[in-house]
Amino acid sequence: MSPPLNAFWLSAVMLCALLLCALGAPVEDAPTDSPAAGDPSGEEEEEGPSDLLSTSGVWDLILGATRRHQKEFEDEFHNQVKYEFLEDYKVSSLPAHCLYSNFTKEACLQRMVQGLQIYTVLLRQVEKEYPNSLICAEVRTYSGQLINLIQRKMRNPGQVTALTSSQEVQLLNDLDNPNPFQRKMTAHNILRQLHYFLLKGKRAITKREKIRGTMANDSLGIFQIL
Repeated sequence: MSPPLNAFWLSAVMLCALLLCALGAPVEDAPTDSPAAGDPSGEEEEEGPSDLLSTSGVWDLILGATRRHQKEFEDEFHNQVKYEFLEDYKVSSLPAHCLYSNFTKEACLQRMVQGLQIYTVLLRQVEKEYPNSLICAEVRTYSGQLINLIQRKMRNPGQVTALTSSQEVQLLNDLDNPNPFQRKMTAHNILRQLHYFLLKGKRAITKREKIRGTMANDSLGIFQIL
């Protein structure tokens, strides 16, 4: 084999190795330590389709529960109060959504766990106004399952700590209002915003996992060509 061809194959093999390394595949003599939490240069090891967080049935269960909220709201107020009217009842303590872009998967998972912890506390306000709410009961059960599932997918689950009792009290105190109608609207808006939080979070995680899958397939194709 001529020297130029040798150089070509050497370059190709090095390129493939770099791609595999970037995807988290083990490379001989390469360090295997996981990157720090929030580090945009690294993600967890590649997962098969059945291991993807975005395909877990827990999403369908919890979103199925929150999706019923709009109909319950409309039945309660007999369409005299529009569902979109809830936008006027702001809750300052609502957690931020996962960003759809320019956000690492690990950072999104951390935000999801933090947000679900906050919503778990805010649900107490909803339960106070609607003690027999089946939606609240289901959401509380499935949110706990979803938190556990997400934490198992995180590289550093210890980065997200549980809320302290004083923080929980403050969250609920911020919702205090002497007006019964205002309290009901606030409770409904919590459920409405929780649905969007879950929906956008799932979409963001799905996007990140699809990107990872595409990169893995591309690198595998190059490796097979070599």
